[in-house]
Amino acid sequence: MKFCNSYFLVDPTKANVLDLLLLLFSPNLTSTRFIDSPPDTLKSVRRSFASRWIIVLAILVQKILMFLRKPFAFLGRFLTYFPNLLTANGGFFKLILHLLTGNMVKPEESSATYTSFVGCTDRRVELDEKINAGTIEYNSMLSIMASKVSYENKSFITSVVKNTWKMDFVAYYDFYNAFQERNITQAFVCKASSTNPNLIVVSFRGTEPFDTDDWCTDLDISWYEFKNVGKVHAGFSRALGLQKNGWPKEIIAIGRQYAYYTIRQKLRDMLAKDKNLKFILTGHSLGGAIAALFPAILAVHGENELLDKLQGVYTFGQPRIGDEEFGEFMKDVIRKHGIEYERFVYNNDIVPRIPFDDKVLFSFKHYGSCNYFNSLYKGKVSEDAPNANYFSLLWLIPKLLIGAWEFLRSFIIQFWKGKEYKENWIMRFLRVVGIIFPGVTNHLPFDYVNTTRLGGLARPVATTTVEDKLALIA
Repeated sequence: MKFCNSYFLVDPTKANVLDLLLLLFSPNLTSTRFIDSPPDTLKSVRRSFASRWIIVLAILVQKILMFLRKPFAFLGRFLTYFPNLLTANGGFFKLILHLLTGNMVKPEESSATYTSFVGCTDRRVELDEKINAGTIEYNSMLSIMASKVSYENKSFITSVVKNTWKMDFVAYYDFYNAFQERNITQAFVCKASSTNPNLIVVSFRGTEPFDTDDWCTDLDISWYEFKNVGKVHAGFSRALGLQKNGWPKEIIAIGRQYAYYTIRQKLRDMLAKDKNLKFILTGHSLGGAIAALFPAILAVHGENELLDKLQGVYTFGQPRIGDEEFGEFMKDVIRKHGIEYERFVYNNDIVPRIPFDDKVLFSFKHYGSCNYFNSLYKGKVSEDAPNANYFSLLWLIPKLLIGAWEFLRSFIIQFWKGKEYKENWIMRFLRVVGIIFPGVTNHLPFDYVNTTRLGGLARPVATTTVEDKLALIA
C-alpha cells in the first residue's frame, strides 16, 4: 500500500477449505495467499489459535454469504414485493379478489409508496412530536428515523421529508466504491428549518438485510493503519470514499461520486450560504460506521470549520471501526470541537459486537460511551454493551430466554406502551427467528426507534474540575 506502511487485508475469494484448515494448525500467516500484510506487521501480531480461529470463522461466513448472494437477493425481493403487493391491493382477501377479477394492482418499486424490507417491518415514518426540538433526545429520535428511512428509494424519502416531516429535501446519493468498482453506499441529506439553529441531517443507509455484500463488509476483519490516527476498518473506509492512493484532501472524480468528498462539498456549499447552520451525521448498522468515520477524515484533512459546525454523530447498531489509538484520536476530535457522539446499542444486537476485539491481532474497539438498552427499553450509559464479543457460552441461555420474551412482548406491547408500538406479522415472524439466532432480530431499526421514544437514559452529571477551568483560562 502506497498510503500506509502497516495493514492487514484478508481476501476471502482467494481462500479455499484446505487453506482454512491449514491456517488453524499453522501459526505461519506469511505463507497464506489470502492475507496481504507486510512481514513486519505479521511478526508483531499474536498468532495464537484463538486469533487464527477468528480469521477462519470470518472468512468462512463471508464465503457462505458470497455463495448465497443470488438466493438471498431473490428471497429479499420476494419478501419485500409480497407485503407491498398486499398493501397496494388493500390486504390479502382483496388481493385474491383482484386476482380473480383481473384487477390486481402491481406496486412500482420506484414509487413513493413502495417500502423496503426494513420499511415493511416497521411502517412508522412520523417523528415523535412529544420530544422537544433542540435536545439530545430530539436529535436521537430524528436520527433513527432518518436512518430507518434511508433504506427506502428516492421517491419515498423525498415524500416523507417534505410531506410528513415538513423539512427541506436536499439530495439523495448513490456513491461509488473504488475497490468494489460499483455504487454501493447510499445517503440522503435534508434540512430541518424548525430547529434553532437550522439543522442539516446527513443519513447513511445501513446494511441491507438481504445484501450479502453489505454483510461481508460488516464481517471483514481487514484494516489500514494511518499515521497519528490508528488502525481503521478497511471495508468502512472504502464505503466512505477511500481512494486507491489513500485519502487525498481533494480529488477530481470525473463521472463518479464518493461519499466523503461529495457530502463534504455539499456541506461546504450550504454552510457558505448560511453561517448559522449546524449539521448532524447519522446511520444504522453499516451506515452508523460510515457516519462515525466521517469526522475522522475531516480531522485528518484539517476541516476545522466543518467540525465546529458538526453538532453531533448519532449511530444505531454501529459496528467497531478502529483500534484503541483511533478511539483516542476520535475522543480528542470530539472534545476539541464539542461534538455530541451518541452510540445506541439495543439488547443482544450482534453487529455492535463485531468486528471482534481480540486485544492483539485486530484490536477493534468502540470509542466513546455506549447508550445501552435492554428488552424493557431501559437505558444506561456505560463504556460498552455487555457480552462485548457476543460469542460467550455464559450468555447463550439468557439470550435464548430474552428472544422468547421479545416474541411474547410483540403481542402485548401495544397494550403496554400504546398502539404506535404494535408489531406486524412480519416483525413477529422475525421474533421467532430471533429465538433461533439470538441477536439477529435485535439489529433491525424497529427496536432502535422504540429506544429513542421509550428509553430513558441515566446520564452522568457533567462536572467541571479545577484543572478544566485552568485549561479554559490557558
